[in-house]
Amino acid sequence: MLNKKIVSDKSVLFALSEPTLHYIRVAPDKDEYLKVWVKEPTWIEVDKALNTVMKINTKTQSMDLDLNAMFKYMVENFITKTEPSLTAIDILRLTPYVGNQLKEVLPNPLNALEDDAGKEEN
Repeated sequence: MLNKKIVSDKSVLFALSEPTLHYIRVAPDKDEYLKVWVKEPTWIEVDKALNTVMKINTKTQSMDLDLNAMFKYMVENFITKTEPSLTAIDILRLTPYVGNQLKEVLPNPLNALEDDAGKEEN
């Protein structure tokens, strides 16, 4: 068996406890920003987010993806604070310009599906 190095600093195994601050430009022609603090999800939270996305109909054996449900879950669970202060409902009502930037800084649970697919190929 190959000698594998065992992790010596177990803190690298855990999701960050402090949220990361991001600046979101409010409009292309304005020099104003929304401050958003986003927390890193645990593997359980990623799994929960994925469960909100996949809707399986057991009768028809079909599966639908509901990205709106996933984004709602992510806003409610991964955004810890904004400045100015916004509610989850406010965040869901943001302009497409702001929302698209927000999607870029939020964790992407669908990456977990890509990681799993890559492991199956190896």
